[in-house]
Amino acid sequence: MTINDYLSKLNTRYKAGISTEHSYRGDLQNLLESLLPEGLLITNEPTRISCGAPDYIVSKGSIPVGYIEAKDLGADLTHKGFTEQFERYKESLSNLVLTNYVEFIFIKNVKRVAPLPSHPFYKRSQTGRKGV
Repeated sequence: MTINDYLSKLNTRYKAGISTEHSYRGDLQNLLESLLPEGLLITNEPTRISCGAPDYIVSKGSIPVGYIEAKDLGADLTHKGFTEQFERYKESLSNLVLTNYVEFIFIKNVKRVAPLPSHPFYKRSQTGRKGV
C-alpha cells in the first residue's frame, strides 16, 4: 500500500460520515505492514500490558519493539484530554508512536524524537491550527 493509497482510503471512510477512530485501524495496519521491514508483526488490539492497552504492538517474534496509540482521524494530539494516557505510555514504553492517522509523533526513551512526516495537506501552523 502506498501512502497515497492509504490517504485515499482514509478520505473515503471519512467522507462516508459513519467512521469512528477504530474504522481506520485496518488501513493503518496495512500501511505499516507494507512500509516496515519484513519480519515485524503489527497487532491491532494486543493484550493489555501493565501501563494500559496501546492500540498496536509492533513485535519481532515474541519481542515487542514498539507500540502505537491512535486517536481519531485529525484529533489534536496535544489535547489535554490525552495527556494522562500519553504520559503513562511515554514513561513505560521505550518506543512509542502517537498518531491521529495523518500525523505521527515518535517518542523514544521518554523523549520526543520528531514528528514523522505527514501528508502536505495536513500540516500544523505555528499556532497549532490545521491548515493547508
